[in-house]
Amino acid sequence: MKKIKFIALLLVAVMIIPFALSGCNGDTDETSSTASTSSNAQSEDESTASEAESTVSDVSEESTVEITVPTTIKDAGKIIMATSADFPPYEYKEGEVFVGIDVEIMQAVADLWEVELEITDMKFDSIITSVQTGKADVGMAGMTITEERLENVNFTFTYANATQVIIVKEDSDITDVVSLAGKKVGVQLGTTGDIYASGDESIASVSQYNTGLEAVLALTQDKIDAVIIDNEPAKVFVEKNEGLKIIDEKYTEEQYAIAIAKDNAELVDAINAALTLLDENGTLQAIIDKYIPAETD
Repeated sequence: MKKIKFIALLLVAVMIIPFALSGCNGDTDETSSTASTSSNAQSEDESTASEAESTVSDVSEESTVEITVPTTIKDAGKIIMATSADFPPYEYKEGEVFVGIDVEIMQAVADLWEVELEITDMKFDSIITSVQTGKADVGMAGMTITEERLENVNFTFTYANATQVIIVKEDSDITDVVSLAGKKVGVQLGTTGDIYASGDESIASVSQYNTGLEAVLALTQDKIDAVIIDNEPAKVFVEKNEGLKIIDEKYTEEQYAIAIAKDNAELVDAINAALTLLDENGTLQAIIDKYIPAETD
């Protein structure tokens, strides 16, 4: 990871200092399943995880960043992460194991604090409510900072940059954002793609699906004309569904961060410190590079 460039961003009385890396998914129904992960169960690549743990240990002794464990987390011996595990490469499941960028980043934080990471899988639009009500300590699911969300939760430093893109069939006449006018668009419920598309009066209709995959399947079945979704999951969906493509023009650009309850400033500060250290020692970039290899010409 390139050295972080801190930028002060004041939104709804919350100070957010974003990280510049590489790299969207509002609020209602809840849980489908709960599972715990440990540092040796995040992926099949155990050697990579071991190297990351070693790096964290070595650098934490030298770094000027002060790492503290919030009292509630220390007493519980675990941190609970609410996510929607249908958003590769940020969070998804291999068998019964949660994997992905967000999973490994939060596992790295848990390792620093020497606590367990417990992951609760739910619909994306339930995550904010879960954090607000204290059922989860953090919400992490490729979540973009928006003014609407800032009314309900606080956010940590951003850890990844994201792009909303448009998936269409290969023979589609949709070639740019303007071409969406009069078209039927599919989105994942509660995501920023949903927010932006629903506010676009030129679009004929917006169909909301519980998962990005459901939206993509609707596209393959000609129920909709296009899908608006984050770039990295879009790549996975296009690769696995023949006859689809991503148009060249980006729909929006945004940043991902971790959602935390409004009254838990201690946790925000503690995670920000952990993210800073993990950026300094290269752990964050190593995790991202593992799932999103650098593109070469």
